[in-house]
Amino acid sequence: MNVGLLLITHEGIGSILLDTAKKMLGICPLSTRVIEVPLDAPVDIIKQQALQHIDSLDQGKGVLILTDLYGSTPSNIAHQLLTHSNSKLVTGINLPMLVRILNYPQSTLNEMALKALTGGHDGILLSDNENIEE
Repeated sequence: MNVGLLLITHEGIGSILLDTAKKMLGICPLSTRVIEVPLDAPVDIIKQQALQHIDSLDQGKGVLILTDLYGSTPSNIAHQLLTHSNSKLVTGINLPMLVRILNYPQSTLNEMALKALTGGHDGILLSDNENIEE
């Protein structure tokens, strides 16, 4: 039994990130669901969908929820879910974050949330010409 993973993002973001991570790793070791929220989405309907996904994903270990942009509609919906479930929310999803999470499928919910933070943070680097060897 592992933590479930729910991605709630703007359209076109969650599915492509998850598909790319699956292709890179060759597997998806966690039960996952993606909700992509259109700009004109009815928030109450999306929230109900998300609650249903959480119910199906939570096998007793909780659900990690990832969103793309803090303060946006997907993030606000996800934040409302925290009072209804055993879940943690991490915003600012990126591919390094998702790959890190999927590499540690046996982690607890708290450990996985921390893996998400470090994976996302450590995956952001500034590259410039000064570091290139000729």
